[in-house]
Amino acid sequence: MPQNFKLELTHRPRRLRRHASRRSLVEETVIRPADFIAPLFVVEGSPAREEIGSMPGVFRLSIADIVKECGEIHALGIPAVALFPKLEVRLKDEAGTEALNPETLILRTVRAVKAAVPELSIVTDVALDPYTSHGHDGVLNAEKDNVDNDRTVGILCEMAVMQAQAGVDFVAPSDMMDGRVGAIRKALDAAGYTDTAVMAYSAKYNSAYYGPFREAVGSAQAAGTKLLNKATYQMNPANRREAVEEMLLDVAEGADVVMVKPAGAYLDIIREVRNATLRPVAAYQVSGEYAQIHAAARMGWLDLPRTRHESLLAIKRAGADMILTYFAQAMAKALQ
Repeated sequence: MPQNFKLELTHRPRRLRRHASRRSLVEETVIRPADFIAPLFVVEGSPAREEIGSMPGVFRLSIADIVKECGEIHALGIPAVALFPKLEVRLKDEAGTEALNPETLILRTVRAVKAAVPELSIVTDVALDPYTSHGHDGVLNAEKDNVDNDRTVGILCEMAVMQAQAGVDFVAPSDMMDGRVGAIRKALDAAGYTDTAVMAYSAKYNSAYYGPFREAVGSAQAAGTKLLNKATYQMNPANRREAVEEMLLDVAEGADVVMVKPAGAYLDIIREVRNATLRPVAAYQVSGEYAQIHAAARMGWLDLPRTRHESLLAIKRAGADMILTYFAQAMAKALQ
């Protein structure tokens, strides 16, 4: 082939990739700190800072340390945090009764954060798994082989109202019980909390990527055993159309934001949901996604900053308006 060979091409897409300035002009998807929600784990104690073994750089923090962390998060331009409690084992029982204690850990944390950083939005989990001795997201039926849907929803409504009273901006039912979004919306409105929004975990899959999170909140660790099989309420990873059905039900029941969880392995689901609704779409880059990126980077197999950025860019490109991610603070600093 002669060295001066030239193709006669009208269209050369590489023209727009030639320089960084051109690439930035045609960039279709941009991630920014305002896209992130930072999940945080709170424990009793002052001070307390316990690193989670399977999640490098992620800690369980005391209320005082959570308040300090939230101030730093707000300063980075991250608009919201999602708070999760790790309770002492003595406080757990089969019915998750500690969830309805007016002075339970998560409610004291919400009040402290709101007092210190009122501009920061707070998302709280509405589910019983941090509170139950068996690790399920609700109360079990008489046979102890399934979660009782309607009894659980009744408890979740009480939880949501108490969280609204504490000052949360978004209650986030993650339990996947049928009808819980509508029941929670009615309970909030009846109690006068019409401004408290519902961020529904609409398509939450029965995923293998949740292991490190279960360590973080201290829910049952025996993954794969009968008691931790959540397949009767979390979605089958094989199903795609069902995600749209679940999301549309949540929207009809009053969800302000819908969510897909996990994110990275479910980009097609994020896109399906995005195409089917005008509501804001959240996606949760879960603990297992975070852990595997860190593990590969520690082995020298992946470039951590580039992989972290690309993983979040893919979630945003798929259609997510907001991303819950344990990379939130690191990414916000990198983007600055």
